[in-house]
Parts: sequence; structure tokens; C-alpha cells
Amino acid sequence: MQFHSILFEQPADRVDGDAQDVPSSFRDLNLDQVLESMVEGREEYRLEAFFYSPLTAAEPVLYRHETLQDLEKKEILDSVTDFSESMRRVRAHLGRAAKLRHKYETERWFLDAAETYLAAVNTLKEKLALCELGSRALMGLHEYLEAYVLSPYFSSFAAETQKVKDELASVVYRVHIRGSRVEVSPYGGEPDYTPEVEQTFAKFRQGDVEDYTVRFVDRAGMNHIEAQILDLVARLNPAVFGALDDYCVRHETFLDDTIVRFEREVQFYVAYLEFIERFKAAGLPFCYPQVSSRSKDISVRGAFDVALANTLVPGERVVCNDFHLEGTERILVVTGANQGGKTTFARMFGQLHYLASLGYPVPGSEARLFLPDQILTHFEREEDIETLQGRLESDLVRIRDILQRATSSSVVIMNELFSSTTVKDALVLIAAVMSQIMELGVLGVCVTFLDEIASLGESTVSMVSMVDAEDPSVRTYKVVRRPADGRAYAVALAAKYGLTYPQLRGHVTS
Repeated sequence: MQFHSILFEQPADRVDGDAQDVPSSFRDLNLDQVLESMVEGREEYRLEAFFYSPLTAAEPVLYRHETLQDLEKKEILDSVTDFSESMRRVRAHLGRAAKLRHKYETERWFLDAAETYLAAVNTLKEKLALCELGSRALMGLHEYLEAYVLSPYFSSFAAETQKVKDELASVVYRVHIRGSRVEVSPYGGEPDYTPEVEQTFAKFRQGDVEDYTVRFVDRAGMNHIEAQILDLVARLNPAVFGALDDYCVRHETFLDDTIVRFEREVQFYVAYLEFIERFKAAGLPFCYPQVSSRSKDISVRGAFDVALANTLVPGERVVCNDFHLEGTERILVVTGANQGGKTTFARMFGQLHYLASLGYPVPGSEARLFLPDQILTHFEREEDIETLQGRLESDLVRIRDILQRATSSSVVIMNELFSSTTVKDALVLIAAVMSQIMELGVLGVCVTFLDEIASLGESTVSMVSMVDAEDPSVRTYKVVRRPADGRAYAVALAAKYGLTYPQLRGHVTS
């Protein structure tokens, strides 16, 4: 199969457009923060469309795993990075050319862009030939480059570029300035008096002196005198500048679509590798997950919330957690200490599945994950005054939407559902929602303050956020698989901040 994309093995899967619809779960999972950090400095590549298009089958994910594993080799990553830098220069030259008004100056920047492009393509082809490639994507790219460089078009384009450049370099002319009059004429073999002048004044030289040489600045844009001189030079050399005109017209669109697409798409990988490098340097693990769109047996060891870690590393400790679901188990019900990391755990669960569906390594030392058709989330939000809905009504509307959209292949994450109502009402409502979710057989997480939810059926698994055994006011942020114990440790937390009844009474009476 002919190479066409480094992200999608099958042409039908390809995403070429700009930003797609943002997944509804993106903000709840703090993936918008992750994306913002990753694409900083890469705005020109418009990578959002790729991030908003998760994969739902294992084979396309494996295609990306192979590519990333190749790119983790320094010599390959350096080759790709150098190529991208060259392509940025190409775009910069073309950008200048598009903004300039003088015809020949525009054409010269266009020629520089073409020369840089030819060198970049040749260099990448030669460097990849020296690398040990293991991925279908990069091997396909290398084969494509070899064929492209040997093609009649590329060979002719390279030869013409060199010829036009050499002819321009061979143009010699004379500029005679007398007062306000400037004359341009062909170079007539006039002698160069520079050595004689230097020899004449050499006897006045007393040691090192300041260099007053005026250096030519390679800038875009000429003043009107330079422009008129160039016009006169072109008039003196019609064959050379005519060839330049013809060259620019015939190669107006010299950029190859497949190569341009590769340069954009490879940033999807490079951006993530650069993003996770700081975590790996801090000792946090990343792994390539085993993925499946069929098996719902999942397990993860040493995972963490990568968005939260992005705010902590370096310097602060990042807590890792494990979880697994097997057999008929589908829903992790997380209870336990207030401010004990339950919401972070739920976000981490969603992040892991989303990053895995993009084909990325996930934060953790070992992972086996399901590829969902969508990730649906319900996290607490502020009341929207424009909808005139209270918190409970808003929760009901949003959870109804989730239930209508969810399929048996979805992942559903619910965080503190119906926390605005009474315990009795919340228990009835959450149990009803969980009943429908369990009936669908979706994977998910439910964070709640109601222990009863953890034992609704064989598909629910209880996990509890833990506190320090010696001091209940200290949260460990570890979430472990164990029966719910009905202890939120709110009193210990209140005592830590001096807010228990006796403490407050003491303040009032003192």
C-alpha cells in the first residue's frame, strides 16, 4: 500500500480538516489543559482536529504505537525535528514572498524556499536510510521519499533550481553614483582598486582599529532605489531573469501534498513526546497500553492524573493509583475521605481511556484498556443563570442526555451526582441512573458520598480514598479496592482547620 499518512494507515480514516467538534468530556477531564500545553508553539499545525478524533479500533492504535516507538529513538526524532525546522523556513520564505511587492524580490524568496525544500526532503530521505525503522508508517514514508526523489519531476525541479540559482549568482553589474544620479551598466572588466587603496593607507595603520565595514543585511523589502537598480539589472540580463520568471510560474505549487501532510501530522507525536518528557525525567512512568474494542477486562498500575501532574512536576509528589475490572465488573464506585483524591481518580480513569484511544502511551507502568466509542462525563458545574435551571434540574437534564447517548461500548464517568439534594433523594436517583448504566454494560466510574451505591450489584466494584493511618486529617490520595466504610473523615478535616463545634465554641467564648 502506498504511504499517505503517518497517523492513519487506511485513507478512509484520515482527518484532514481543521478543528472538529470538541468532545463533550474534554473539559471535565482537564484534557483541554493538556492539549494547551502540548500545542504551545505549534499553532501553525492546527493539531486540534487530531486530538478531537479518538480511534475506536485496536489496529489503528497499534499503527500509532509503532510510529511512536520509532520516534522515541533519538536519531529518528532528531531527523524528523530537523526536517520540521527546515519546512518552517520554507513556509517563512514563502510567507515573505507573498507579502512583498517587487516581482524579482518575491521570486528570489520563492527560489530560496524551493532550495530549502529540496534540501530538506533529500536530507530526511538520507537520514532515515541510516536509521533502523520498525514502524509501518516511517518505513512507508521512507519508501515514498526514495521514489519521490528519484521521480522525473523532483529531479528536473532540483536541476532547474540549481541552474536558476547559478545564473543569478553569475550576474555582475556596475553601479555608478554621481551626486543624485545612479547609473547601472554591464560590468566591463573595470579593475578592482581595493588592494591598491588598502596598500596606500596601510602605512597609516597604527594597530587594530574599529571595523567600519558595512555588511549586507539579508532582509525582506527593498527601498525604492534598490528596487530601481534591480529593475535595471534585470533589463540588462533579460535571459537570466526571464528564466527566473518562467521557473516561478511552472513550479508555483512545488510542495508535495503527502510530504506536507507528514510534516503536520508528525507534530501530533512529537508534541506528546515532548510533553511527557518532563514527567519521565521526574521518574513518573508511561507505558503503551494493550487495547481492545471488545474485552472490558481492564487493569492499570501506577497511573496518575496527567493534567494535575502537569501543575506539580517538578517539585511536588504525584500519587499513583491502580485499578482493575474483570469478568462482569463494569463500574468503579469511589467513596471515602473528603478531598481525598476521588475526583482526580475519576478524571484519571477518563484520561487514560482517551489518551489510549489517541494511540499515545498512557501515564502508568502497565495498562490494559478498552477503546470506547465515546467518553461521557458528568462533573459538578456552576448553575447557569441563563437556563434558569437549579442545580438538581441541571443534573437531571445532563444525566438524561448521557443516558440517551450511551451505548454498551461507552465509558461513563459520574462525579458527585445529585450532591445538591437530600441523601434520601440522591440515593433513589443515583440508584435509578446506575440501574440503566449497568443494564447497558458500560465501563465507568461513579464518585459518590453514598456507600450503598458501591454494592448495587455484581458489576459494581467499591474503591475507597484513604487517609493516613496515624492521622485521619492527612489525605494519602491513594484510592484502593475495598468495601466502602462510610467514613468521610469530615470531622478530622474540620479539626485540622479549627472548625469543629468545640473549636468554634472556644473561639466564640474566649
